[in-house]
Parts: sequence; C-alpha cells; structure tokens
Amino acid sequence: MASVNPPRGMRDFLPADKARRERVLAVIRERYRAHGFDEIETPVMEDYDRLHAGIGGDNEKLAFNVLKRGLDADAVRAGADDAAALSDLGLRYDLTVPLARFYATHRAELPAVFRSIQMAPVWRAERPQKGRYRQFVQCDIDIIGDATGRAEAELLVASLDTLDALGLVGGSIRINDRRVLDWMLGSFGFADAERAGVLITIDKLDKIGPDGVAAELRGRGVTAAAVDAFEAFLRRPQTREFRPYGEGQIRGALPDGAPDDVVADLVAIGSAVSAARGLAGEGGADAPLVFDPFLVRGMGYYTGTIFELAHPSVDYSLGGGGRYDGMIGRFLGQQVPAVGFSIGFERIVDLLEASDEGGATAVVLVHDRDVPVEELVALKSALVAEGARVRLEQRTKNLKALLERAAADGYTSFATVAAGQKAAALEVKPLS
Repeated sequence: MASVNPPRGMRDFLPADKARRERVLAVIRERYRAHGFDEIETPVMEDYDRLHAGIGGDNEKLAFNVLKRGLDADAVRAGADDAAALSDLGLRYDLTVPLARFYATHRAELPAVFRSIQMAPVWRAERPQKGRYRQFVQCDIDIIGDATGRAEAELLVASLDTLDALGLVGGSIRINDRRVLDWMLGSFGFADAERAGVLITIDKLDKIGPDGVAAELRGRGVTAAAVDAFEAFLRRPQTREFRPYGEGQIRGALPDGAPDDVVADLVAIGSAVSAARGLAGEGGADAPLVFDPFLVRGMGYYTGTIFELAHPSVDYSLGGGGRYDGMIGRFLGQQVPAVGFSIGFERIVDLLEASDEGGATAVVLVHDRDVPVEELVALKSALVAEGARVRLEQRTKNLKALLERAAADGYTSFATVAAGQKAAALEVKPLS
C-alpha cells in the first residue's frame, strides 16, 4: 500500500498550525510594510543556468532540478553525469537570486532605491532532520540601489521592530563586514587563494573552538606562519570588561591597523540604529548590536556588512543577511548596490506561544439533526455579517470531544441551536 505521508523533509499543517503561521506572517508583513517596503512575487522556478551561476554558494548543490520535457531514454543516458544537460529549470533555493533576476527584468519600472518584501517557500535537497526541512518559508527584505549605510540601518531597525512586534523583545544583532574579514586574513599572511577555505573553517569557531580551528587550518595545508599568527591572535590576553558597541569595541576585537573607512561605516550604522530605537549612546553605544570579527555567513556573494539576529531565549540565529553588491551586476552588466535581511520564519514560529486571533469572535454552532438547513445557513450568515467566524457542527454523543476539537482549531465559544431559533436568542458560552 502506498505511503500517505508527505515527502521527506516536507510537512502538512493542520488548521490550527496553519492559522498560527498565517498570524505570524501577517505581523511580519505589516511591520515590513510600515517601514516602507513593498511586496513582490516571483516564480517558484528559475532557469537552471541562473540557479547554478556560482552566486548561491553551497545552496546550489542543494537545488531541486527539473527534468527537461521530451527527453528520450538515449538522451537521459547520455546526460547521466551532467545535470545541466538534463535540466533547464529548478526550484528556487532562496529568494535572493530570484530578486536579482526580478530587478534586472523590471528595473525601468522600479524606483531608484527599491525596498522589497518577499515572503514565500523555497526548496533545498537537505538531509531532513529536526529543524531542517526541504521546503520552508523565507521572509526577506532587501534594499537595492543604496550604497550607503542608511540601507543597513533601515534593514536592522525594521528587523528588530518586527521581532518586538512578535513578542520577542530583547533581540540583538551580531554584525561584521566581509571587507574586515578579508583584511584580517591578509594581515595574518593568508594568500588570496587560501581565504575562501580559511573562512569555511573560521565559521566553525563556535563549534570546534580555537584548537579545532587551528588543527583544521593546518590540515588544509594553508600558509603555516599565517595559521600561527591567527592562533596567537585567538589566544591573546583579553579583559572581560563590557564594551558597548562602537569604535572601541570594534577596534578592540581586531588586530591593530583595521581599515578606518570600514570601521567608520560600522560605527555609523550603530549610531543610526541607536537613534531609530530612541537610544542616546554616542556612536551607537546603546544600540542592540555586537561586533563579531569572526561572523562569516557562508554565502559567497556577500561583499560588505553581514549580520545575524540573536535572541537571549535561544542559542541559534533567528535570521541574518548582508550586502551583496556584485550579484545584480551579473544580470545587468553593471554594478548595482544591494543589501538584504531574512527573518528565520520557521524558527520564530516554533518559539512563539499559540494565541487566539486577537479577540475576534469565533463560534461553533452545535445543532440538532432536525434543524432545517435553511435556518442553519441563515443563522450562520447573520453572525458572519456581524464579523464573527462561524462553524456549523451537528451534535454528537461525545459533545466534549467535539468542543475540544473546535478549541484546538481556534474557536473560542459555542452555542446550541434548536429549530426555529433566532440569532438574538443564542446563548453563547466560552469554550475554555
């Protein structure tokens, strides 16, 4: 007998779960729109060549490819070792590559600085495990056409505001800059060709610690003197005093001689976020930002600032993003600045407690078998017209189980209905 389960790594959502997800999406969408972003929609599929253009990092390896139509057996055998020969389309594995293509397509119809919202499912051929799915929703905001730190500040403020609106007050953002990372690796003596691999190892620092990072770097066969210098930097004596975000914290976390322009950009972003959040610290000292010199983020298309959203209730990221000034130029033939932030929708949904629909009346009308259909439908329509959500249920022997099911589906009250009863005569009782 065929399995009735959904494909591995994909999920069904019962009515209560679906309603909860939609409420969270509605809050995110409302906050994003309040900050001046406009929602767009792109197809679930893009051309194979675009999805495998070398701008999606490791996610390109996880793309679901779509077989070309009309291939015969000989063509399939001939292309068995070449996915590009067999596929012309693929499911999107993120929303950034489709956005870059969208902007290149519609640039003439968009404002000079375009602020976009995308909230949609993406697909990756992950190995399914707890918290990791093959289909999941991303909630992205991006600013295209602004090369200044104002764009980063807008994104960070909108994201923190959205987290607050969801009830997750107290969030903070770890921030770094890929230009700082590249400078730092150069200062230690890593060759240009080594740096991409070195960053992959540095990204594991939280998991394997300084010893593990040094050992893995030596195993990679990169410049030994550079590994020695990097290990010495990791083990340098450090005071435990608290340093608020700002120039002091940034320079204190880096080797001497950090590039002044990049440090100034990071400080300016902190000042803007601090002002927007109603805080007074000079240089962003009171902003909910933390400079992390070892924040890497794995996407190869990042060119400047990178950031991750943190919350004290969990030890993992709730979102992140960065500047990717080089991506859109691949489609247009000219450089266009761009920066984006993605809220981790699936993780946030799991954190939030279930709630009702904000006090709206949601009533179950429990009726006897002999109540005429026209009376039931008329009664339901009268309540719906008053703004209520209404479900009709025929009385069962186990009324308790019926009402428990309704409560699980988000209904808050019930009333019993007899033949000839009018809406004004209903005795509505709470389900709890």
